[in-house]
Amino acid sequence: MQTLRKKSLEQLAKAPKMNPNNRVHSSQYAEHVFNLTQLQKFISEKAFDQMQQSIDKGSQMSSSLADQIASAMKAWAKSKGATHYTHWFQPLTGATAEKHESFFDLDIEGNQIEKFDGDQLVQQIPNTSSFPSGGIRNTFEARGYTAWDPTSPAFLFENTLCIPTIFVSYTGEALDYKTPLLKSLQKLNEAALEICHFFDKSTSKVNATLGWEQEYFLIDRSLALSRPDLLLTGRTLLGHAPSKGQELNDHYFGSIPMRVSVFLKELEVECHLLGIPIKTRHNEVAPSQYEVAAVFENANLAVDHNTLLMELMNKIAVKNHFMVLFHEKPFDKINGSGKHTNWSLNTNTGVNLLSPGKTPMSNLQFLSFFINTIAAILKHEELLRAATVSASNDLRIGQNEAPSAMLSIFIGKHLMQVLEDLENVTKGKLSPEEKTDLKLNVIGKIPEILLDNTDRNRTSPIAFTGNKFEFRTVGSKANCAKITTVLNAVVSEQLLDFKRSIDELIESKNMKKDDAIFNVLRETITSVKKVLTESNGNIEEGKAIKKNQKSTPFKNTPEALPAFIKKSSVVLFESLEILSSRELSARYQVDLEAYVSTLQIESRTLGDMARNHVIPTAIRYQNLLIENIRGLKEIYGEKFKVHAGEQLLILEQIAAHISEINEGVTKMINARKAANSTEDYLQKAVQYAQTVLPYLESIRYHCDKLELTVDDTLWPLAKYRELLFVR
Repeated sequence: MQTLRKKSLEQLAKAPKMNPNNRVHSSQYAEHVFNLTQLQKFISEKAFDQMQQSIDKGSQMSSSLADQIASAMKAWAKSKGATHYTHWFQPLTGATAEKHESFFDLDIEGNQIEKFDGDQLVQQIPNTSSFPSGGIRNTFEARGYTAWDPTSPAFLFENTLCIPTIFVSYTGEALDYKTPLLKSLQKLNEAALEICHFFDKSTSKVNATLGWEQEYFLIDRSLALSRPDLLLTGRTLLGHAPSKGQELNDHYFGSIPMRVSVFLKELEVECHLLGIPIKTRHNEVAPSQYEVAAVFENANLAVDHNTLLMELMNKIAVKNHFMVLFHEKPFDKINGSGKHTNWSLNTNTGVNLLSPGKTPMSNLQFLSFFINTIAAILKHEELLRAATVSASNDLRIGQNEAPSAMLSIFIGKHLMQVLEDLENVTKGKLSPEEKTDLKLNVIGKIPEILLDNTDRNRTSPIAFTGNKFEFRTVGSKANCAKITTVLNAVVSEQLLDFKRSIDELIESKNMKKDDAIFNVLRETITSVKKVLTESNGNIEEGKAIKKNQKSTPFKNTPEALPAFIKKSSVVLFESLEILSSRELSARYQVDLEAYVSTLQIESRTLGDMARNHVIPTAIRYQNLLIENIRGLKEIYGEKFKVHAGEQLLILEQIAAHISEINEGVTKMINARKAANSTEDYLQKAVQYAQTVLPYLESIRYHCDKLELTVDDTLWPLAKYRELLFVR
């Protein structure tokens, strides 16, 4: 351990210092991105118009146009030093994937040429047999297709032209996160336009926008390399809490350490060149925990940028002698990391549909989207929960830190009052006086109401924060396309139902449009009030919410995931043509397998560390104590116990901890073997949760007790106080 400390200090002395020339210049923004502005420089005006129409309408592109765009991409990339290209996609592993191809080729005569045409741009068939498919393909079926997503611009990463693509099986089924996301965005656009046209016929496009807040830990790399658990699982499977953690909140929003500033400065420069609109950086609550946040973008592009950001952070961290931890709970007894996902809706006319306007009519439009989003969340709360769970996120959600596992949506007391006033609207047709009073005194005052801070509650898993919904249960390392796809789908379904209900009242009851909207909103409010809160989300208030709602929070991932394949979920996704029943089952299977694999790896790693690191070190210290006791006996004879009483007690305690650890590892292995013999993956996941996971905690307890007892110079693993307080 002393060698590691010395190495860490040596690396600190060599760490890069702040470079005054390493600055972000506005003229360089998106310099490494082949966006529409760049494309326009290379192709004709007619071809450019065709390209835009293809993007807007989602229509198939002609081969000649694809060839022109490919030629333009290659020319641009080569001018910036690119030597390779790749289809960059997001398989169900949770990471990104790429297979680099050189521009180099040979003609029929064997002469060297450079080749990159429309066929290579639009589609590739990589060998993808090892990616998880949830049973859609057999392992020997290597064929999988990557197809260009023209709505997300290509970019240059190091010396490679990266082309964002979808990833599907040879039968056309989605094997990635992007494909269903794109479908859900289209369906949401169609459903939202139906409602927008009640208020403004000129609206022709509705985009779901996303703003993510990425939390992470940054620790010294040389110290992290002493920890097999950090290297193999991304979290510490053992380690006693330091005497000082986050109790004083002195790290939160504190001065950013110089080494971290150097890392962040380089990160921001690279993000700027890649068009990733990073805006915010700050220290988070836990020591060595930080956050970066981006400006809102179209949801598809925002997801691409977030996955690219995490790749970028890992590479820049290595250069600066750091290791980035995206695990949701890398350290025990301190806060974990999330990826707050802020979702909103914008129109082509520049209107945020979740932000009040200047007129009662625009505020009625706001209420229609606001209330229906809440209704959609309530109707499919189990599905939304399933979209955020994982073995790692289970360690964070509901574990004595925000956000709570209990479903509640915080909207603030003033908006609660608005909803109550709307709920009390007379059923049926409104008199002119009632309608005027409602629009002026209730709906007309919403902009003033939202001057109140609606973001006071940090414990609610979902909050309305003025002009967006913030989802706080998304895990730090998760691909936020997953929750966004589900959210787009449930809101689309709700908006279509809302439209049908209004049309029915207009046709069957001969109601005016405003009357019909008020009546349907009134009924919707009644159904959603049980999950709304204006409170601080403490334990007693949480109990009250739970008492008033039908559902209960899930305890772990195996309990939550079946929501993906329940009848209402299948009907939802199939009716909207976002995911088929087979595709949903595949994702369910992949997530179960990931859960089991994670606990397998963690239990194996802990067993190895316990028996090959902790126990041998404890025995070595035992031998030192024994030698000390022998020496005292030689000096004091039979009276040695008077002087060696504490040593004997420590010796017994160490022996007891060693026994408990060794016995626990044996039992954990047997529990794992029993679980592995189960063929049904849900039952296997349940067994891992119930019979294997508890041993990780009990074995850890005894290992941590030994860490406090054994001589610090003998302990082979970097301790929390060293990992969390590196400067």
